[in-house]
Amino acid sequence: MAQAMSERAPLSLVALISGGGSNLQSLIDAQAQGLAIQLRAVISNRAEALGLERARRHGITTEILSHRDYPDRETFDADLAALIDRYEPGLVVLAGFMRILTPGFVARYQGRMMNIHPSLLPKFRGLHTHQRALEAGEREHGASVHFVTAELDGGPVIVQARVPVLKNDDAKSLAARVLEREHCIYPTAVRWFAEGRLRLGEDGRPELDGQSLRQPKVLSASPTRSGTRS
Repeated sequence: MAQAMSERAPLSLVALISGGGSNLQSLIDAQAQGLAIQLRAVISNRAEALGLERARRHGITTEILSHRDYPDRETFDADLAALIDRYEPGLVVLAGFMRILTPGFVARYQGRMMNIHPSLLPKFRGLHTHQRALEAGEREHGASVHFVTAELDGGPVIVQARVPVLKNDDAKSLAARVLEREHCIYPTAVRWFAEGRLRLGEDGRPELDGQSLRQPKVLSASPTRSGTRS
């Protein structure tokens, strides 16, 4: 008989970061509140990443592997994979990991590596998403959690959160509101995976509760109609 959900062993996670690690903190907080995960290690390519201190404060093992010590992406990714595998994770989460990953690395963790991106994918892949959304005159912006593929920010999207773009928004204010929603949707996607409800299907689409997601799930913030961008 399949193990009951309530008896499921905690999902082991390894998180990759490059910066402040606020999305990492949302997962640490969710674990403290009962999410059935175990953050085994936090790995950064930057020794100065503030997210490392977040992990240390909670007794989570940290590792530093600087890409500057490697001649190319392939050799860095090979050692990164070896370091990750030492912790035997069921899921690898990218939480502001500012590296383009090689196809071989991505293939190694196919279906068990997630990323969060600050836009409503497929819009605004890459960097500077909030400024680009403003310049494009978007009325709505947000964030997406997706399975990682070799295509930059192009993996199948699991869940999104949307926020209205306000008339007086600049990139900083818009980013702050989007970040609040990121902190909701990343633990949600990880929870679904930890509970065995979410997987990457053979057709390349996410499956939630046995149903293929032709469109991502959407968690919407309450819009302020009078303040939306016109």
